[in-house]
Amino acid sequence: MAYPTGSPPLLIGIDVGGTKIAGAVIEAPREHTFTDVRVLAQSSRPARRGPDALIDDVAALVNTLVAQLPPGSGTVAAIGIGTPGAVDETTGDVNDIANLAIGHVPLASAIRARCGMPVTVENDVNAAAVGAARLVEDGRAAGETIAFLNLGTGLAAGIIRDGELDRGSSNTVGEIGHIPVEPHRWRCACGQVGCLETAGSGGAATRLWPYASPPMPAILEAARNTGHPHHKQAVEVRDTIIAAIADAIDVLAVTVDPNIIIIGGGMAKTGAPLLDAIRAELRRRGNTSGFINALNLPARLRLAPTDLPVGAIGAALGAMHVPAAA
Repeated sequence: MAYPTGSPPLLIGIDVGGTKIAGAVIEAPREHTFTDVRVLAQSSRPARRGPDALIDDVAALVNTLVAQLPPGSGTVAAIGIGTPGAVDETTGDVNDIANLAIGHVPLASAIRARCGMPVTVENDVNAAAVGAARLVEDGRAAGETIAFLNLGTGLAAGIIRDGELDRGSSNTVGEIGHIPVEPHRWRCACGQVGCLETAGSGGAATRLWPYASPPMPAILEAARNTGHPHHKQAVEVRDTIIAAIADAIDVLAVTVDPNIIIIGGGMAKTGAPLLDAIRAELRRRGNTSGFINALNLPARLRLAPTDLPVGAIGAALGAMHVPAAA
């Protein structure tokens, strides 16, 4: 996206979640630079079920964001949307948004018609990967391979190679949450048993620890506190969750070999205690395996920023290259 010196266009990013739709307006960064992302407006609204509700809610959020812009801040050039489901990046159609009871929605064309701007649609984890890679300082170097491990309701990864998303041949690169190797053999929503997602996700943490919301900080605290009434259970739940996350990191290391693995998603808001627990498990594995130790996985881990809307920013950045007619 080219523009005259001193007049960057604005981009709107929308991050569709199962319970909330978040949005942000950013200044389009200049090509081939890594200046800080400037967020000019943020807002969110509850997500509702059904395709018509999704279209209405995204359009309403776009209007809210535009209304929040400071006077003279510039012109919005495009809208980027990150969403769960099976995304056709060419048409902007989305299938199977399970959490919102949507079988099919022509999201790009509907929002383009409602808002009068070019629109691009990306898988939500891929969009978050773009945002996280831009916001994490050492994720910016040219030639890096970056994995964004999303610990949300489910477990998945977005992969960036040389600054470009790797989608694979059928958009399933990074769906590591559905590798069926978890020893408890719990049934997954995908129909398999033993998927890593059944143990190493925010949804799994909620199921395994019904005593607190969000569950992960409480699990880690109860596991540390020998006097807690659920201490023994907390240790078991912590070890189950952290082992599955470490398995996912092992998978990324030996299949993608990223320079950096960014931990994001709702569970990542637990912050340093979660990262410390993951690193401790990876070191434990390295103590019994020279191969794993040589990978130096603890040093590759980073936390995604928790004070910025990573998914919305990534969706907005993805709109930089959308054709004007799209």
